[in-house]
This record gives sequence, structure tokens and C-alpha cells, in this order.
Amino acid sequence: MGITQLVGNTPLLRVRVFEREFPNVEVYAKAEWFNPGGSVKDRAALSMIEDGERRGALTRNRTVIDSTSGNTGIAYALIGAAKGYRVKLVMPGNVSTERKALVRAYGAEIVYSDAGEGSDGAIRMVRELVERDPDSYFYPDQYSNPANPLAHYEGTAVEILEQTAGRITHFVAGLGTTGTFVGTSRRLKEHDASIQTIAVEPDDSFHGLEGLKHLPTAIVPRVWDPSLADEVWGCPTEPAYDLARQVARTEGLLVGHSSGAALWAVRRLAGTIREGVVVTVFPDSGDRYLSTGLYGRKT
Repeated sequence: MGITQLVGNTPLLRVRVFEREFPNVEVYAKAEWFNPGGSVKDRAALSMIEDGERRGALTRNRTVIDSTSGNTGIAYALIGAAKGYRVKLVMPGNVSTERKALVRAYGAEIVYSDAGEGSDGAIRMVRELVERDPDSYFYPDQYSNPANPLAHYEGTAVEILEQTAGRITHFVAGLGTTGTFVGTSRRLKEHDASIQTIAVEPDDSFHGLEGLKHLPTAIVPRVWDPSLADEVWGCPTEPAYDLARQVARTEGLLVGHSSGAALWAVRRLAGTIREGVVVTVFPDSGDRYLSTGLYGRKT
């Protein structure tokens, strides 16, 4: 078995942090750090690379290139190493030390974009690089590639339906490339149109929720389909951090910033429904954010 065959089929964990407050709301989370690259982005990266292979767009003489705030880059780097492709990544200069180190460990090259311009600055830079030398690169473009949400349509959503025995009533997920939310929600609503879907974004363009995008002020991903979201909620940064710390210390679930944002939305949702089966996605583990101070604040 090769390492890429371990992508997907992640556990669905019961999360009990809100159980006393909302005893009739069952909360579950997909533990996406069980993917070999440590995040949900392994699914999309593998889907896009294998789609490129099938179409003949990715060949041995082309370098895989894309912009990333970290997790997709780690996934590209791992899959590139496993399949024998060169990988070049454009990352904002302020991504966590752990993410930079992981990408380098797999042998990928990093080009840094202006930290102040965030993920949009990285997108603009990668487009310029590809435009200058299009024949040298395979540019999956995770924000525009339908193979990104397709990974979740064919994988994540199907797993959730199986793992909940079809009992899911609400789905909550953060918005970055929007692929996880779009692909999963599309399949869930095809299965049962009554399943409610809540998308979560930062409440401001200046935020500390790494990996998430404030869509009103960002380059909107082409894969985004707002018709799939029953609600889009803006999450403040500090409450998301607080919930990430809380779930680590009370349930042993060390998760990243965006998982804290998902929990914030789950709590808000639980306050509006009497009962239900709520499923969310924990995109990654908190171990790649230790240097950011996420777990160093508030004792």
C-alpha cells in the first residue's frame, strides 16, 4: 500500500464540550489530522493531482505549483514526493514555522509572498509565475479546480452519511478555498434536502483564523457556490481560540484555529435548535500552530 491510499476515511469523533449546555444536540467532528499529511487538504490535493494525471496536464517535466497558506502545500509536497513530482509553493511569509518546516521536509520549494497581502497576495504571485513560464508548471489552482470540491462530494460527505447512519441534521464547516463546504454540502443535500448547512468565515478581513477567508473582502474562489449555504456566519477570532483551547484541555482534542471557528458556529447553532445531529470538520491538528501562541494564551 502506498501513502496516498491512506487519504480519507477519517474517524468521526463525538465532541462533548457543549453537552451540558445542549444535552439533546449530538455533535460530531471529522478528525482530518488522521490523513497522512495531517489535514483535510490531503483529499483535495490528491484529487487535483490525480485529475491532472488523467487529463495529461501533469507530466514528469512539469513542476506542481500553487498558492497555499500551508495545509494544501504540505499535502502537495507529500503527494509530490510519493509520486515523484517537483513541487513549488507560494506561501504568505507569516505562515506558521511548523508549516514551512513540513513543506521543506518533503523536499518542496517555497516562494514567499507579502505577509500583509495574505492568501490573496500568494494567489496573485503564483498567477504571475505561471504566466511567465506556463510550459514549466502544472497549476492545479485549488480555488478554481472542480476536483477540489469533488474530493469531498465523493469522499467526505459519503463518509459522514455512513458514519452517522444517515442521521445528520446539520453540517458546519469553515470557508477557505470553500471546497470542503461546497463538495460535502452538495452531496448531503442531494441525499436529504432538509439537512441544514452553515458556512463559517472570519467576521473581519483582519483576523487570526489561519486557513479561512473573509469572502466579502477576498478573491472569491471560483468553486464557491453560495446557494449551498443555508447560513454564512462571521466568526470572531478570540472566541474561536478560546474554544480550541477548551476542547484540547477537556477532551484531549488538539485542534487548529479553524476548528475553533467551527466549534463557535456549532455552539451558536446548538442555541437555536432543540435537538439534532450536528457534524463539523476539524481540518487539522493544533500541533502545527504551537509556535503561533494558540495554546500559550489564557490559562
